[in-house]
Amino acid sequence: MNRTSQGARDTAPSSDDRPPLSEDRYRRGTRRTGAEPLAAAWEPAGRRRRKRRRGMKGLIAGYGWRIYAIPVLLVLTALVVLDTAAPSTSAGGETNPTTDVSAAPTTTGPPDATEKPPIDIDLKNFPTAQLPEGPKFSEQGAGTFAVVPGTTPQVGTGGKLYRYAIAIEDGVEPADYNDDRGAFARTVDGILADPRSWIGTGEASMQRVDTEPVDFTVSLTTTATTHALCGFQIQFESSCWHQGTKRVIINTARWVRGGKVYGNDISAYRTYAINHEVGHVLKNPHEGCKENGKAAPVMMQQSFGVANDYVAQLNSVDSSNRYAVEANGLVCTPNPFPVAPQ
Repeated sequence: MNRTSQGARDTAPSSDDRPPLSEDRYRRGTRRTGAEPLAAAWEPAGRRRRKRRRGMKGLIAGYGWRIYAIPVLLVLTALVVLDTAAPSTSAGGETNPTTDVSAAPTTTGPPDATEKPPIDIDLKNFPTAQLPEGPKFSEQGAGTFAVVPGTTPQVGTGGKLYRYAIAIEDGVEPADYNDDRGAFARTVDGILADPRSWIGTGEASMQRVDTEPVDFTVSLTTTATTHALCGFQIQFESSCWHQGTKRVIINTARWVRGGKVYGNDISAYRTYAINHEVGHVLKNPHEGCKENGKAAPVMMQQSFGVANDYVAQLNSVDSSNRYAVEANGLVCTPNPFPVAPQ
């Protein structure tokens, strides 16, 4: 038995009698006639009538758990970017008791040094700070150091015992240490063992070693590496104590040519340079001339001069040394030892 739809029970026209198809029958909201396909509204009527929520509740209703995931993803992305951009850090130190590969660090700012000159100073006003004329010296090294083998007995009986090593930067020309590494080491040993040196103050005892651990290493260093470690803001050569690598940096320029206030007495200047920088190891700050015409304190920056006015002006733009010396017109005489002559 054949059945027809409710709308077609009374009349069932043939295919030839059917009216032409019209686009109106697919329009939303019109009545569907027989044989017309179903047409669902894009948005259910119930949802259209629902009032749209605003604010955070609306976001939560619309996006559900995804609204919580977005800030988490943003934070994770920021952390990844920061971790990628941040430079890696590593502890510096000697990797071998006889070959030290503590290269000059690459930093964006000046290193923590104890005798870094200030900036914006007219060099013509400081004749005693300029490097004397003299032989050539090593300007560029490898940034690595070789420890000179050898040890000494302890010298001095007072204060803390400081163990030190002696090293020469790879690339320093042999002429800078008279072609004899052992002679350079013996010179340093002799300076630190002198009773007028720090052992004579009762502050410290000294012993040279060539294996770890050490409290400091006296290092003959080329000018380029010295500048990288000590800073070189103006064109006055100097040495320094570089705490980060525990090195007493002895500049080849000064070791070879000395300082103007010492004239031709290169031996006295070398004694001053070693004692001054080791004084920083012992935590002694810079000083100025205390009495006109008397021996300068060894912690005065004698590489630049022994006149307080000169040194004070050099330090005027250096925050770490700005108040170390008073510009009071006092002028001392050169002195290479902590135990000043009476």
